[in-house]
Amino acid sequence: MTVDEIRALVGADWRAVDTVIRSRLKSAVPLVDQVAEHIIAAGGKRLRPLVVLLSAHAVAGGKPPAHGLHLEAAAFIEFIHTATLLHDDVVDHSDRRRGRATANSLFGNEASVLVGDFVYSRAFQIMAATGSQRVIEIMADATNVIAEGEVLQMMNAQDPETTEERYLEVIYRKTARLFEAGAQVAAVLCEGSEAQEASLAAYGRHLGAAYQLIDDVLDYRSDPATRGKNLGEDLAEGKPTLPLIHALRNSSGSDAARIREAITAARGGEADLAHIIACIDRTGGIDYTRERALAESDRAVAALAVLPPSPCRDGLAALAHLAVGRDR
Repeated sequence: MTVDEIRALVGADWRAVDTVIRSRLKSAVPLVDQVAEHIIAAGGKRLRPLVVLLSAHAVAGGKPPAHGLHLEAAAFIEFIHTATLLHDDVVDHSDRRRGRATANSLFGNEASVLVGDFVYSRAFQIMAATGSQRVIEIMADATNVIAEGEVLQMMNAQDPETTEERYLEVIYRKTARLFEAGAQVAAVLCEGSEAQEASLAAYGRHLGAAYQLIDDVLDYRSDPATRGKNLGEDLAEGKPTLPLIHALRNSSGSDAARIREAITAARGGEADLAHIIACIDRTGGIDYTRERALAESDRAVAALAVLPPSPCRDGLAALAHLAVGRDR
């Protein structure tokens, strides 16, 4: 099943979410509108809203929930994600995302941070409008964990002693937690059982981990023109991701010294990158990371067993498989 086929399972809801996103991002301040439109025009996969919609349909017996609150949830989940991207690009000094210039490179760091704050606070306005205290509690906890993840990643940067456990904690907080919250919120809004809520939260958690693990593989294994990001960006920023952690753990002598130096100095030059990739290949860092991602994908699919059979449950499973088979 392709992504387009999975989106087709939620039919008109997929198109409706885009309308909700655009209407909720409107601001009386022109610069906010300009930056927001730049982000929307960049497109992106919008996997997180898709998880919300599929989860809501699956809990509701494969049909669109009549109340429409799942559309609002899909929008505020995407808003939280967008706000983190705006802030991340400033922190990481990024100039490209999704094949286009980043907002900070076009409008400046100050505008990106402040519009990120606007998008973030607008997300909470939408949450409040759902009238669900439980949703607000889930999202308040999730955004707090995400913020801690950003700080943990900053602490790990340029630290060659970063362990696999510390890395996995970061990807849970930075990436998997929002997938987890989105799927869980869908179950809450559609009055799913406690078992369904727990299973969808687990699904989102494992899906998010699988997605980020493959993202970190693609940082060393992708076409920049296709992916819209430069190869080796994590290395250039001194971020020790799992392929690099595994390579360092299984290297010695000059190779280990060069990996450590590359992480510590946050060097991303072409010669350094080629050598580091060769070290990753020699130690099986890519295969090791892919195996970890496949295990997370399998756990995500297994978590869906509690849900009643439906095309949307199948779509969630297919999404977990696609997360580890993608090339961008």
